[in-house]
Amino acid sequence: MKIISTNNAPGAIGPYSQGYEINGLIYTSGQIPVDPATGNIPEGIAAQTEQSCKNVGAILEAAGSGFEKTFKTTCFLANMEDFTAFNEVYAKFFTSKPARSCVAVKELPKGVLCEIEAIALK
Repeated sequence: MKIISTNNAPGAIGPYSQGYEINGLIYTSGQIPVDPATGNIPEGIAAQTEQSCKNVGAILEAAGSGFEKTFKTTCFLANMEDFTAFNEVYAKFFTSKPARSCVAVKELPKGVLCEIEAIALK
């Protein structure tokens, strides 16, 4: 097992790692839309989805992987009414169309609108 860590994605806000590599598989922790350079959170579901995707991508890249090697994601939305707008941005990053679960949750850390985690091949 190898911990994945990068300054190009937000640091953990709790007792967990950004990701792990185990037997050639990359597991990312859920990524919320915090800009790692500024700590800011953009407004609106489109901008938040884009930042969350960029954060996942940074962890995948740090592990020697990428969006094209992702085969499963789990997505969390604070409001299922954002589903269509979320999908429009998500589809620009996850072009290989990995298997996915997308659920609405009562609340996400820091009051954000979305969170994304991924499993990918190295």
